[in-house]
Amino acid sequence: MKINLKTTHLELTEAIRHYAQSKMDMLEKYLGNIQVINCDLELEKSVGGQNKGEIFRAEINLQIPREILRVEKTEADLYKAIDKVKDHLEEIIISYREKRRDQKRGK
Repeated sequence: MKINLKTTHLELTEAIRHYAQSKMDMLEKYLGNIQVINCDLELEKSVGGQNKGEIFRAEINLQIPREILRVEKTEADLYKAIDKVKDHLEEIIISYREKRRDQKRGK
């Protein structure tokens, strides 16, 4: 599995790289044929409203045969954003697998 990390307005430290890599590696157990995972981490600052300060956005584009699954989450903490986007993508992958299995069985 190839994982591409990209950051915008954020320095990619070794700790962030290792954390994101370990979370994406956990997805391999759900799909053995994952081709490429693109994980974009971006630091944003809100311009007023209720969310003042730094807002982190984590986005994952997962290429699988005949489809691209995309998930995006924002959070005040970068690590929480990575966790939430990984958890949501897990749910989508499980749903995708069940749907594909049902199609093969003719349901």
